[in-house]
Amino acid sequence: MDTVGEGLEEALRKAFTRPVPKSAGAQMRYLVKQLKGTRPVAELLGITQRTVERYVKDQIRRPRQELAERLEREVRRRWQPQIRARAKQQAATRTGLVIDTRARFGYTAAPGTTDDPRLRHLTVALPPEYAARLFDAQEAGATERRLRDIAADGLGEIYFRDRGRRAQGLDVEFTDVEHVEFDL
Repeated sequence: MDTVGEGLEEALRKAFTRPVPKSAGAQMRYLVKQLKGTRPVAELLGITQRTVERYVKDQIRRPRQELAERLEREVRRRWQPQIRARAKQQAATRTGLVIDTRARFGYTAAPGTTDDPRLRHLTVALPPEYAARLFDAQEAGATERRLRDIAADGLGEIYFRDRGRRAQGLDVEFTDVEHVEFDL
């Protein structure tokens, strides 16, 4: 994964207790149940209501590629909302998040120190306050840049500044992300 938003979503998926429906018919039936009708599902997916009904009855089994991707994305977004909320709450109040990333880190520091960006692989446990900031920003529709800034803030505070014990005034830049993964 190369985006923070995708990484957060994947971390929440790991908390699921049941697998997401795999067949197109099962996914369509789930969405119809969640949205309370075939018309809202048709509008959501950009297909006709009759096509939704045919998927629900298993008269159509294999959707075209773009529809299959939209269908799976919408089902994953709505799957087990209480489990998802509980995992977010626990990370934001008690356990925090573990971030594993390979990215380029640059610094803004005092004159005379090296501030050349370097590619680093870090695995750091972020405290609950940073998990809460990340999840709140994601729910509010923050951009990828904003999510990266929050993650950089957490990495700077925990890894580089060691909670204020060293490198005061060091500003961390989190760019050229090759890999980012979160764990609850």
